[in-house]
Amino acid sequence: VQLVESGGGLVQPGGSLRLSCAASGFTFSRYGMSWYRQTPGKERELVAVITSTGGVTNYADSVKGRFTISRDNAKNTVYLQMNSLKPEDAAVYYCGALVFSRYYWGQGTQVTVSS
Repeated sequence: VQLVESGGGLVQPGGSLRLSCAASGFTFSRYGMSWYRQTPGKERELVAVITSTGGVTNYADSVKGRFTISRDNAKNTVYLQMNSLKPEDAAVYYCGALVFSRYYWGQGTQVTVSS
């Protein structure tokens, strides 16, 4: 199982970013996917989840209405569209998946929100 995030970077408050997570090594279309984030000294925080078909999504209260999780099962990729970014959204963002009874993480992608 391999998860590779991309799309992070520096953005001004109020701006947008789209994160991608390319998955391989398992049948992507059969598994739910998640995005988490973590800042130094804090525990990893669940941001958004999506079911295997993409039919159901759920979000942390802190990002509801601003972030959208989606997936393309033909491309084995899950996305996180982040709009109206705030300084408190700055973190390393990870995608994750529970596969074969083990939780897998990508290496993370840094999101910095600053003027």
